[in-house]
Amino acid sequence: MLQNYFPILLFVIVGLLVGVGPILLGRILAPNKPDPEKLSPYECGFEAFEDARMKFDVRYYLVAILFILFDLEIAFLFPWAVVFKELGMFGFGVMIEFIAVLTIGFVYLWKKGALEWE
Repeated sequence: MLQNYFPILLFVIVGLLVGVGPILLGRILAPNKPDPEKLSPYECGFEAFEDARMKFDVRYYLVAILFILFDLEIAFLFPWAVVFKELGMFGFGVMIEFIAVLTIGFVYLWKKGALEWE
């Protein structure tokens, strides 16, 4: 009866080796030489290891959300381009409308100053 479960056990072992093995190899083989440049604030604008309740500028979140928003909307263009011939003029018109709404939103954000960085 246990012979039936051997492939499952083998699958779990191989999965753990593939998942955990590279992480362990990286820990063992990679150099660990932190310097002030590596430990400095990156894109968030504040120190990484401080109080989590400190105040910070909300523009960092705004820029991140805008990037995700426009990035995901652009991702909708790829499936449309793949089936462009099958959609015909109706599909072309709908995509032009989609791009127009995207452009209007971008211009609105630009005029409001959401993309300005001080």
